[in-house]
Amino acid sequence: MSKKAVVLVSGGLDSATTLAVACQQGFECYSLSFDYGQRHRSELDAAEQVASTLGAVEHKLMRIDTGGMGGSALTDMSIRVPEQPQQESHEIPVTYVPARNTVFLSLALGWAEVLGAQDIFIGVNAVDYSGYPDCRPEFIKAFENLANLATRAGVEGAVFHIHTPLIDLGKSEIIALGNRLGVDYALTVSCYQADEQGRACGKCDSCRYRRKGFSEAGVEDPTRYIRY
Repeated sequence: MSKKAVVLVSGGLDSATTLAVACQQGFECYSLSFDYGQRHRSELDAAEQVASTLGAVEHKLMRIDTGGMGGSALTDMSIRVPEQPQQESHEIPVTYVPARNTVFLSLALGWAEVLGAQDIFIGVNAVDYSGYPDCRPEFIKAFENLANLATRAGVEGAVFHIHTPLIDLGKSEIIALGNRLGVDYALTVSCYQADEQGRACGKCDSCRYRRKGFSEAGVEDPTRYIRY
């Protein structure tokens, strides 16, 4: 029998690839997306399409208001999304959403417990990314420990695993992997400020990493751009 897994699906390139990996590994996948007050809803439409296309058993959309806190260019319309490459810096960019992956994984853990699932997949990446602290292996390991300490299932003997199949891959390697697994990247939306039709700005960090990844992977870029 296949095991159940909760897979976080944002609608972007990385999470679509992660869902494809989980399905390929034989998991019965329950995909989970969040309307958290982000700038656009087109990524949520993309997440639903990706989940359906890749064969998720169920796709759930949860609504939470991280936008009420502000503090991020992705949720606070008064903060501009940077459109120029940042100089070499150790500063965390303004597109970081405070505690986002901690919140997302906590809700994924709750749904996993309800489903009787012990596996959670998340498409974090520590190579081609913007320097977010909640994408690092140390964070994932710490959260996995928390999951096994702070749940009834964990206390009663279940062992939760947080899977990060992309964490050590560059963007071109992720695209090559997804291409082999049949991911339709034309369905995905990665841009931080895509329009309502899902067209990308072509200038934000996410767009730059995505475009560079397709080029280096030798795979045609299916992204629809507004002005690039």
